[in-house]
Amino acid sequence: MRDRFRDLEEPATVRKKDVVLMATVTSFEGLKHPSKSELRQFAELFTPVFQASSEEAKRQAVAALSQCATVPPPVSLFIGCQPIAIAAPFLTSSQAIDDDTLITIARTQGAAHAKAIVRRPSLSPKVIDALVSLHQAEPERGMTLSASSVAAPAPQPEPSAVDVEAERLAREEALRQKIKQVARHLARDNNDRLGLRSLSDVQEALLVRFAREREAQQFAATLADALSSSRWLAERIMIDTSGQQLAVTLTSLGMGFADAVYALERFYPHLAEQHGTVSRAWLVLDSIDAEESQARVEAWRRADRYTYLPPEQKPAAPLFGPKASQIRELRVVSRSR
Repeated sequence: MRDRFRDLEEPATVRKKDVVLMATVTSFEGLKHPSKSELRQFAELFTPVFQASSEEAKRQAVAALSQCATVPPPVSLFIGCQPIAIAAPFLTSSQAIDDDTLITIARTQGAAHAKAIVRRPSLSPKVIDALVSLHQAEPERGMTLSASSVAAPAPQPEPSAVDVEAERLAREEALRQKIKQVARHLARDNNDRLGLRSLSDVQEALLVRFAREREAQQFAATLADALSSSRWLAERIMIDTSGQQLAVTLTSLGMGFADAVYALERFYPHLAEQHGTVSRAWLVLDSIDAEESQARVEAWRRADRYTYLPPEQKPAAPLFGPKASQIRELRVVSRSR
């Protein structure tokens, strides 16, 4: 490639602007570890020179940059947004493009660019997730298989080569399926709470206010209202000094993550201790699974309904005798304490 650039640098072969482009790329290739200043200067010089050059010079420059270990992100995005005839080698083989740039190109430049990205030798789960969401990763595989199945019969390779290729495809497919499972899990919308018990805006605001003032009684009353449970259950949840039960409850009710962290830190000071860049409350909430928290809280509510009987629902007549209702009331009161 360098020899071809040298040929293009001959004054009689191409236009002067093509020579400038090739010289610029060749100089950049010679930098083993370019500094930030050199990367910035190359990015500023490359774009106008590239746009003024011929198509052949553009393809040669892009092919050369696709072999560079470091390319300025603006230049990577600029090249990736060129027509696919020019950008394809860079999208397919360059290791200097970061995941965010690949995702941006796939989402903005259409199917041809996305298919070129799919042909890269390796893709991160983040990029594959984006490609799957664009319905590009699987269609590309489907098109490849269909084309190979209807193509004219080709000479059969040696058995060892077939086995190696089949094993490679099997490993690739297994990895793709695992990544798709992870992608489906990550794509789950935690804001979709249709059919789930959720805090209203007023209840969430009150919980934050009472947490700020450390009004445990008022906080428990609001929490009981949100759960449609007895005051006893809300107080029982808050009595857990580890803060785990309150964290589970707030997660099940869909309270905002930052507000839930704040409430835990106010009522349980030990959860305000910092672990690295986050508090212990943050770690506790982050470890809780939303679906499991909903199941646990619903179990607590069912147990609460079995053991607590609101005054307005008490039976007017004895259940089994003259004093049965009084015994029932005493038993409920003792449990509520």
